[in-house]
Amino acid sequence: MEIAMATAKELKELSAEDLQRRATELRDTLFQDQLKRRTGSLDSPAERTQHRRDLARVLTVLTQKAKAAKQG
Repeated sequence: MEIAMATAKELKELSAEDLQRRATELRDTLFQDQLKRRTGSLDSPAERTQHRRDLARVLTVLTQKAKAAKQG
């Protein structure tokens, strides 16, 4: 299950529901990466780092959207 990551600009165009779904998918992917790392079958450690950064990017945009909705 490979997720092509969008830029922050593209993420801002998505709805909060889509961002939540993407965050859940990334958390699942990170969990799978962790299992692979522990069993020694993780192909690329850089891939795990990329997934962590992608999750952080999604969560940042979600937070920004929540603050914007709260303000007005």
